[in-house]
Amino acid sequence: MKIYWALPAFLLLSGCFSLTPDKQVAAPAVIKRKVVVAPPRSPVRTAPQRPTFSVMAVAEPAAVETGPSPLAEELDAETLEDNLILSGADQFPPENEGLTLLPDDMVFDFPVVENEKVRYYVDYYTGPARGTFTRWLQRSERYVPFMRKIFEEEGLPQDLSYLALVESGFNDKAYSWAHAVGPWQFIESTGNHYGLSNDWWRDERRDFEKSTRAAAKFLSDLYDRFDGDWYLAVAAYNAGGGKISQAVRKYETRDFWELTRGSYLQPETKNYLPKLLAVLTIAKNPEEYGFVDLDCLAPLDYDLVTVSDVTDLDLVAKLCEVSYDEIKALNPELKRWCTPPGVDEYELRIPAGKKELFEERYAQVPPDRRANYKRHKIASGDTLGAIARKYNIRVDDIIDLNDIRNPRSLKVGSDLILPLHQSFSRLPVEEMQDDYVRSRRKSYTVRNGDSLWSIARRFDVSEKELRVWNKLGWSNVIRPGQTLVVSSKGKSSQTAKAASSAKPAAKATRKIIYQVKSGDTLWDIGRKYSVSTSHIKRWNKLAENHVLRPGDKLTLMVHDERRG
Repeated sequence: MKIYWALPAFLLLSGCFSLTPDKQVAAPAVIKRKVVVAPPRSPVRTAPQRPTFSVMAVAEPAAVETGPSPLAEELDAETLEDNLILSGADQFPPENEGLTLLPDDMVFDFPVVENEKVRYYVDYYTGPARGTFTRWLQRSERYVPFMRKIFEEEGLPQDLSYLALVESGFNDKAYSWAHAVGPWQFIESTGNHYGLSNDWWRDERRDFEKSTRAAAKFLSDLYDRFDGDWYLAVAAYNAGGGKISQAVRKYETRDFWELTRGSYLQPETKNYLPKLLAVLTIAKNPEEYGFVDLDCLAPLDYDLVTVSDVTDLDLVAKLCEVSYDEIKALNPELKRWCTPPGVDEYELRIPAGKKELFEERYAQVPPDRRANYKRHKIASGDTLGAIARKYNIRVDDIIDLNDIRNPRSLKVGSDLILPLHQSFSRLPVEEMQDDYVRSRRKSYTVRNGDSLWSIARRFDVSEKELRVWNKLGWSNVIRPGQTLVVSSKGKSSQTAKAASSAKPAAKATRKIIYQVKSGDTLWDIGRKYSVSTSHIKRWNKLAENHVLRPGDKLTLMVHDERRG
């Protein structure tokens, strides 16, 4: 890491640029350093000095804490940027908060103050992170209005709803290395404590209404625990109530700023409240900080309907005459393609104004046609033939839908999607995996002062696991700059990659033009060429109710060994 300091030190001595507070550090061309700083608002304080953003932080953001991520190619560009800013990897606020003052001419229902740490984050969000923060502000308009209403109902400061922005940036793919999920980033144990269920079918931590009510109750409990001190309650939301209580006992003070001067709290917790205060300062008057002409998302607007049977979301979308993605976006707690089996009277959100249309059409759909797929977990002794006979479906359809390459080799414990009716698509299979991309941290770059014990504690693993994953034996010796695997998934990624490269190549396909004969149906054609009817419709852009006529020509993509 020393090399990153050597270059700016050499240039400084050479007179190429200055690191004095009144001059801005030159930034790489890819970062626009248009820093907007609020004018001084109190005659008691001199004009705030612009914070210096470290050259090292810009030079090697990926090497700080996160290391190379095997999931990088799976994450979209926005989520990658969000993760970087949310993790704080390139943020180095001052150690001391300096003079703390109340802001002038601004009204909050949460106790907002100004000091050097808060101003650092104001300048950071309006400078290096301006693009990402702009996105967060635009997303916030979709959620904050209803969150403020919930917080008001729960008797909490409405401005506290912006804590969700600090937690997730309102990115529905947010999933932290600590397995925290959703706009309020609940870990599973805390979510369960506040009534948020999580199973294969749904994760209520992602439900924006249920998770907001859970967050309000959690914050209210923390507020009571710390005798009405919102700063300690907010810090405890990040670090846990026990950690903050221990810090109060250790340093014999309830002053949040004094607690941050010690080494007991993690930097993430020390910077958590300053981030919230900076966010509130900007969000209260975004135009003052240059956030104008924002392309904000429309506030949530939906109707509630109840479905009495397990129902495919694709069917819901068709009945409402909207896209599948729109239904999924309104019901983010649903991880799969349908409502959870076994749950009677499941409540769904649909676009506003569609309730009457949906209920009228839904009543006309027979109960056995509301779900087109079934999940089957493979048990010992299962065969495709036995499964097909049990559910009265075709073996070929199971193979086609699940892309099974070796029908004689079924992995016990894995899941199959079974098509219950003739017309099916690959949508359920595509959603067999959780539909948010996990961003669990897999590696960590060792810093000065780190030990195996501190790293194990930070990532909630054991020292023994760190030694095994990194082949350290019984040695405790680690060095700054060394990259360590800090999760079991990180350990297995290389093996999995090698294994995947050893898989047999996918069968070659070729395009044929098939001329429809009298009596042909999509079902018959699909069976003849081992392709699904949904694929035929997609390849030929056929409507759902398309009627085949003799002489029509269809484009088919078939396996090379099959001949027509």
